Amino acid sequence: MELTVKRFDELGLPEYHELLKLRCAVFVVEQQSPYQEVDDADKEALHLYFRDEAGELAAYARVLPAGVTHPAVSIGRVIAARRGQGDGRRIMEEAIRVAEEELGADVITIEAQVQARGFYEKLGFVQTSDEFDDGGIPHIEMQRRR
Repeated sequence: MELTVKRFDELGLPEYHELLKLRCAVFVVEQQSPYQEVDDADKEALHLYFRDEAGELAAYARVLPAGVTHPAVSIGRVIAARRGQGDGRRIMEEAIRVAEEELGADVITIEAQVQARGFYEKLGFVQTSDEFDDGGIPHIEMQRRR
C-alpha cells in the first residue's frame, strides 16, 4: 500500500467525499455517536490515507498543526477500514512520522477512545488526562514525546 498525504486544498471533491464517508460510517453510524464529525480542523489538516490492492480506502488519519485543536501537534480520526490487518498501526506510524518530520513535532497529542489505550501505548503514547466523554464514548488524552 502506498501512502498519500495531502493538504485540504489538494484533495479533490470525490476524494474528500470518500474520506468523509468512511469517517462518518465508523465514528457516527457504527459507534452510534452523534457529533459534528466534519469540522473546520479539516481545512488545516494533513490528510493521510492508504488504499488497498483493489483501490479501496484501507486506512485514514489526519495530522493537525499545533494550535488547531491542541497546543501541540495532534493526530485524530484514525481509522482502519478492515480491523485486525495492521492497517491502523501502519497509518499511525506514518502519522507520527509526518507529525515529526513535516510539522516538527516534539510532542504529539491524541484523544483516544479508552478501549484503544493499549494500541496507542504500543506506539509510545502515555495517558495525560482523566477519562472524559466525547460523543457518548469514553476518551482520554494521550501524548507521545520524541
